[in-house]
Amino acid sequence: MKTKSIMQTIIIKASPEEVYSSLMNSKKHSKFTGYSAKISNKIEGKFTVYGGYIEGKNVILIKNKKIVQYWRGTDDSWPKNYFSKVTFLLEKVKNSTKLIFTHSGVPTEAYKDIKQGWKEYYWDPMKKFLEK
Repeated sequence: MKTKSIMQTIIIKASPEEVYSSLMNSKKHSKFTGYSAKISNKIEGKFTVYGGYIEGKNVILIKNKKIVQYWRGTDDSWPKNYFSKVTFLLEKVKNSTKLIFTHSGVPTEAYKDIKQGWKEYYWDPMKKFLEK
């Protein structure tokens, strides 16, 4: 299977603690996405977000700095038992957080939709939620 990587950098007017918490706290994640989320805050812990549409497990967690997860879609378009890898790096800049995001191992057929999906379903709603 051919894969591609997505790299995006986002500036969010919130602290690294707030951004990290929005990604890793089930209630906050549910609030900014509008869908249920169950997220373990432990390494090797599992998560489901977007009402079970996305699932995976935590690989590296450095509080307020770095999140690495194995990630997969649960619909029929995603290859069975295949996980890609997402990395969120959080860096404080002035009154904001620079989020450097990488999603590697994205199946080529899903690349365009997933690349747009991160912006539409994560970064835009997260900014609205945190930049009040």
